[in-house]
Amino acid sequence: MPRRERNKFVKRNETIEILIEDYAFGGKGIGRIRSEEGVFVVFVPNTLPGQLVKARVVKSKKKYAECKLVEVIKHSEDEIEVPYQDIPGAPYIQLPIDLQHQYKKESTLSLFKRIGKVENIEDLFDEFVASPNVFHYRNKMEYGFSAIGYDRINKKDDDFFTLGFKRRGVWWMGDNLDKDSGLFDAQVEDNLKVIREYCEKTGLAPWHGPKKEGFFRYFVVRKSYKTNELLFNLVTTSYDLPKFDLQAFANLLKDIFGNRLAGLLHTINDEIGDRTIATSGSISLVTGKDKIVEELLGLNFEISMKSFFQTNPKSAEKLYTKVVDYALENKDAVDNTVVMDLFCGTGTIGQIIASKANNTKIVGVDIVASAIEDAKKNAERNNIKGLEFYAADVGKFLNEHPQFKNKIRTIILDPARAGIAPKTLKKIINLNADRMVYVSCNPATQARDTEELIKNGYQLKKISLVDQFPHTAHIETVVLFEK
Repeated sequence: MPRRERNKFVKRNETIEILIEDYAFGGKGIGRIRSEEGVFVVFVPNTLPGQLVKARVVKSKKKYAECKLVEVIKHSEDEIEVPYQDIPGAPYIQLPIDLQHQYKKESTLSLFKRIGKVENIEDLFDEFVASPNVFHYRNKMEYGFSAIGYDRINKKDDDFFTLGFKRRGVWWMGDNLDKDSGLFDAQVEDNLKVIREYCEKTGLAPWHGPKKEGFFRYFVVRKSYKTNELLFNLVTTSYDLPKFDLQAFANLLKDIFGNRLAGLLHTINDEIGDRTIATSGSISLVTGKDKIVEELLGLNFEISMKSFFQTNPKSAEKLYTKVVDYALENKDAVDNTVVMDLFCGTGTIGQIIASKANNTKIVGVDIVASAIEDAKKNAERNNIKGLEFYAADVGKFLNEHPQFKNKIRTIILDPARAGIAPKTLKKIINLNADRMVYVSCNPATQARDTEELIKNGYQLKKISLVDQFPHTAHIETVVLFEK
């Protein structure tokens, strides 16, 4: 067997310093190593042109390498100072928002050219929809406890009690959040150190990743923008539980947050895996209520700790408005018809369309049974008629319900990050709908599906980009296809 040719530039696990020169879709910065043998390309996620970075090589091929960012040694001239603590979840917080938008737009449209084979994509571009809140836009945060922390002064790990986020690229090392990160609720994050100090004084241990032991594991917070209430979930193991006073912890939260405290839940998670809510764990209410209410476009949604809900609700309103505008652009294809909402989640888009259209029946399908339960409850709460929700795999559902073929004029698609499985996409195409409104949180898989839709007689009519997650590489796309 011929020996695989190795590159002469970098080895796996080697740490290198490299200047980032370009930006590719998904927040990948591109650096280049030049020599007599040619140009060797290095990809480093969460970096920007103009930054000098330290990165660890995770994959080394003949012509390129993929790395993990260790730290930014020198910032780009485009970056500005912000009054927030840096965290891994906001790699671009120092880049002005208009430049973030420019990078996102250029790199996303280039995907549709390259992967989707849509040459005139710039002509079909409709709108870049900015997030109404550039900072403090998230309605949920998960903070982790760790027995191994990052010492920011000496730039090394050490044994001490931490509550915050994992250090970038190091699963076993925590990094204390000492003040507002600019992403979530400022009052919560400015008080996280008070909560940390209280937990540390109990003498109970934080989770030790390598040893897989400890008491404190996670502190999860959900926020309602409608009511400004906070719902907390403290996740611990059961081992030292008799030594911890949950009621006293609830009183601490009451003292800090007053009537903003909606409720405190306690979750027992004895599994060694890295998940906040264990499959075999129990969850109980310590004080208050176990749900908060959020409003989207005039509709109310009850959210529990486990519910899936849009992380940036104010931007989600903009996203849903764009989807509904595309869906209702041709009212004849919606009024007095059946609209299919596939991968519908908690059924938000279908409910909004049903509330704005005339005598329209919505058929929503999603594989997550709990999401469908939430969808049914929300439709009842909002008193919206004409909705049918099914908990089923979309492909299997279409197999078992052939009566919809040639009967559907409009389909809404909102799949998970992996996009639509090729077999399922064929079944959706076979429904022979006039139009599809395809929402995606991963334009790379959407661009792949676009090529298939075009081959089957659909035309990409327009595309909009919605910025749901400022300061990250994420972007959502809304595309209208017509036969």
